[in-house]
Amino acid sequence: MRVFTFCLTFITSLPVFGADWTGFRGPGGLGISSEADFPKEWSPEKNIQWRTPLPGPGNGSPIVVDGKVLVLCAEDQGQKRSTLCFDRQTGKELWKQTVSFPEVEETHKTNPFCPSTPTSDGDVVVVWHRSAGMHCYDLDGDTLWSRDLGRFDHIWGGGSSPILFENMVIQLCGPGERTFVVALDKKTGETLWQTPTEPGGSDSSNGRYIGTWSTPVLVTVDGQPQLLVPFHTRLAALDPKSGKELWTVSGLSFKKGDLIYTSPMVENGIAVIMGGFNGPAFGLTIGGEGDVTDSHRLWHSGEQANPQRIGSGVVLGGYLYMANADNPGSLECLDIKTGEQTWSVRRTDDGPHWGSVVAAGDTLYVTGQRGTTRVFRANPKEYELIAENDLKEQSNSTPALSDGDIFLRTWDALYCISGG
Repeated sequence: MRVFTFCLTFITSLPVFGADWTGFRGPGGLGISSEADFPKEWSPEKNIQWRTPLPGPGNGSPIVVDGKVLVLCAEDQGQKRSTLCFDRQTGKELWKQTVSFPEVEETHKTNPFCPSTPTSDGDVVVVWHRSAGMHCYDLDGDTLWSRDLGRFDHIWGGGSSPILFENMVIQLCGPGERTFVVALDKKTGETLWQTPTEPGGSDSSNGRYIGTWSTPVLVTVDGQPQLLVPFHTRLAALDPKSGKELWTVSGLSFKKGDLIYTSPMVENGIAVIMGGFNGPAFGLTIGGEGDVTDSHRLWHSGEQANPQRIGSGVVLGGYLYMANADNPGSLECLDIKTGEQTWSVRRTDDGPHWGSVVAAGDTLYVTGQRGTTRVFRANPKEYELIAENDLKEQSNSTPALSDGDIFLRTWDALYCISGG
């Protein structure tokens, strides 16, 4: 059994703020803010409330809760994995919880250790450090519990983030030879249920890559909660109270590999899911029992020249606004009922978009790998650029939107963008 060593640096805590951004892609995990008024223009010299250096690079995104901003960061080649908490007004570090993990874990240089995003319900903060365990803290940084969920190895590392539902923490564990979904008691960390799925290795005998890096999304169907879980060849729904599989739709398998990075993108009973490594995408009607591929799949893109897709898009008014991870970056708008593309921008010069699109009203934000955040209008008829904001630092993360401020993580620093 592995032993984790913990180190807590405590500084202070602050008052409650409204409109928190509590997990990956915000409350509900769909990338949509309840507010509409956020900065649209900034630069290193303009509308930066604060910039706080980080001890190492990472692809995880910040969350904002109770006047605090939290983000994960690794040091010493992943042997130290930390949860960092900052004052949302000043950027001052409030506390830091570090887990020491002396073993070697696989990842890729483009995906540093600590690729996940924390989650919080205002009472606890839960983080997943893959082979270094899952950990739960209170908002003052005190450890409530920790769990060793085993080893997870893949040459491209991890990416899935935990979500909270009622009294439980749910985590899609993988990719790797061990892949499963687990629900833990939020108060104790004890396992409530665990559902295994098809394993995914770094590659197979014919050179195909396999795995899921997605974060599940909760939806309500006929008054009952369902957990949409992207596995590497299909989208499945689990009962979040028991882990029982309810239905599944297939269509993500591809000749180059069975890969999925995006989370489900959902609106009004329709979901869209997109394969990675130029794999296919499809839309479906949510619900049913068993294998509903034939009856519920609305469209399928086929094995055409699909873009590389890593970050997730946003659905507004029946249209999906997607930023793709091909180089130098591309944007597109799709009708979620038909999959028809209504417009596209083939070259943005932002670099690949690994971060997800987020929305505030009809304004969309997405950050490219070169550090430029593109702001554009949610217009299904044509592309409307509002602004291009270059921080000149690499980023693979998703902006967090809270109380009129934008919180953005680069490989060098954490930013609060205000005004503009």
